[in-house]
Amino acid sequence: MSLFSKLKSRLMKTSSKLDEGLEAIVEDGGEESSVEEAYVEEVAAEPELPVAPDVTPEPLPEPTPEPQPIPESTPEPAPAPLPEELPTDVPQELPQDLPKDVPDTPSPDVTPPSDVAPLEMPVQVPAEVPVEMPVEIPVETVIEAPVQTPTQTRAETVKPGFLGRLLGRKETKTVVRRALDDDMLEQLEELLITADMGVETSMRVTAAMAEGRYGKKLSVEEIKRLMAQEVARIMEPVAKPMPLYTKTPQVVLVVGVNGSGKTTTIGKLASQFRAAGKSVVIAAGDTFRAAAVEQLQVWGERAGVPVLTAPEGSDPASLAFDAMTKAQETGADLLMIDTAGRLQNRADLMEELAKIVRVIRKKDETAPHNTLLVLDATTGQNAVSQVEIFQKIADVSGLVMTKLDGTAKGGVLVSLADKFGLPIHAIGVGEQIDDLAPFDPEEFAAALTGLEV
Repeated sequence: MSLFSKLKSRLMKTSSKLDEGLEAIVEDGGEESSVEEAYVEEVAAEPELPVAPDVTPEPLPEPTPEPQPIPESTPEPAPAPLPEELPTDVPQELPQDLPKDVPDTPSPDVTPPSDVAPLEMPVQVPAEVPVEMPVEIPVETVIEAPVQTPTQTRAETVKPGFLGRLLGRKETKTVVRRALDDDMLEQLEELLITADMGVETSMRVTAAMAEGRYGKKLSVEEIKRLMAQEVARIMEPVAKPMPLYTKTPQVVLVVGVNGSGKTTTIGKLASQFRAAGKSVVIAAGDTFRAAAVEQLQVWGERAGVPVLTAPEGSDPASLAFDAMTKAQETGADLLMIDTAGRLQNRADLMEELAKIVRVIRKKDETAPHNTLLVLDATTGQNAVSQVEIFQKIADVSGLVMTKLDGTAKGGVLVSLADKFGLPIHAIGVGEQIDDLAPFDPEEFAAALTGLEV
């Protein structure tokens, strides 16, 4: 099952909320028009159509200068001198071409009826030349341009054509369209803010939508398409997978607040890395909660990855140090360290996270090589403050957004991408082990706005 199909089937709260809001906005002050009229206006507005008639009149003035020299030449040769010159030239050529016929057809023998004289006179050169020219021309024109082919081609082009299909419809469909003005832009901003896209991001998206389209009438489907394009444009630079390095073990520190889905994310990532041929080791750093260790062990069994644990209440920094030593001895490619959930406003817990980072760097100065912040989409704009605090303490290198299938606030991911520009490695859309998919900005934007792909 593709990511878009999962998002489309599960991310319904945000898309349905935007659908209802957009329909209400367009209906408020919108006008109902037929689909045919809307497309006819678009076709009429295309710049390509006026180009065709401009090309046709260009060859027309070309033949006009040709007849101008013709009338000038016509007055010069008079009708009287022409027959005088022609017979003088004709007898000169006739004795050369036809010496045998000249003695048989003298001038006095033209009047009496003879079988040879009347047959030879019309067969002369002036009679043959005009006969051959008109015979060849009409034969070619009839063969090249028959009368039946243009009628058939016209019928074939008109019936399957776009306007032909529109005119052939019996029932005319209507669509509500509203002009994009200041009031409509303000309503669109409020709608995006309710989807937790943030004030600044919502204003930036609506401003980009209005660029070059202000005053034009738009339907709900057109607004969705424009909105999806702008969302995808904002999120395109941050759609990056988690980088893998040649140095082993590569330490991946996973942080986040309580209940954000860190343990589930670690199990899903470990399963994907193992399927890619990497050897993975998991360290259960949440030593304060026994249920967290048991949950991580269950996910480790599902993914086929060993889980290193420590007694309840032990120092998580000490466990992280021992896990690095174990990973180096076994030659593991990846070491994923789980941490206890902590709120960003708890200074003591944040200091404990900073201690884990300091201890890890004693073993390897470049560690942790990746610090993933797992965010719960249901928290909305609270995720913005989480990114700010965790980035200062643990130097966050990438984001993973979970629980997009159960919230109407999926727009917060757009706000995070617009404000921080941190890479978004993956998104979670379910509880199954394969419900963590790489982030695709176009599919996410289409699912978020409810646009059909």
